[in-house]
Amino acid sequence: MHEVSLNRVITDYISGQEIMDTTYEDLRQALARMLVEDRKYPKAVIRPKYEATYEVGGVQKAARIDIAVFSEKGDPLLALFFCPGEVGTFVRESLAVARIHLPAPFPLVAVTDSMDLQLHAAGNGRLLGEGFHAVPLWEDLAALADQNTFAPLAGERLDRERRIHMAYDGLGGPCCGGECSL
Repeated sequence: MHEVSLNRVITDYISGQEIMDTTYEDLRQALARMLVEDRKYPKAVIRPKYEATYEVGGVQKAARIDIAVFSEKGDPLLALFFCPGEVGTFVRESLAVARIHLPAPFPLVAVTDSMDLQLHAAGNGRLLGEGFHAVPLWEDLAALADQNTFAPLAGERLDRERRIHMAYDGLGGPCCGGECSL
């Protein structure tokens, strides 16, 4: 299953703007609410449906991060992804997206199917915790991100991670990269 429009408008929890509702938007909204209300993240540092753009072989591509969290200075801290299936099968793709973000990679990656959640260090893929309690409180996020910061990838390593994302993205079929017309 992939994300499709439900042909109705809802109010985005973070921005207060009207947005189109989709099959996954209620989950994105719940994750944003959890970050703000339970984990005490300021709304100003949360960017829903954040796009990380990159190029492979002269072709422009984009990777969507369901919820991107930045420091108050604008440094990437946490990339949170919703997956419509077994969490473990989406970790590698999510790590690739966090690693290719420029000018600096996201040091932390969270992947959830709304029932389970895994928190990983993006640089080495190490599992840092499981369950929603693994998402750090805002007051602890910067320190955990600092412990897992790594240099931006370059050259062949950056190209490999971009190609990994492109391969996973291609597995979704021709209509899964955007809004499905079915």
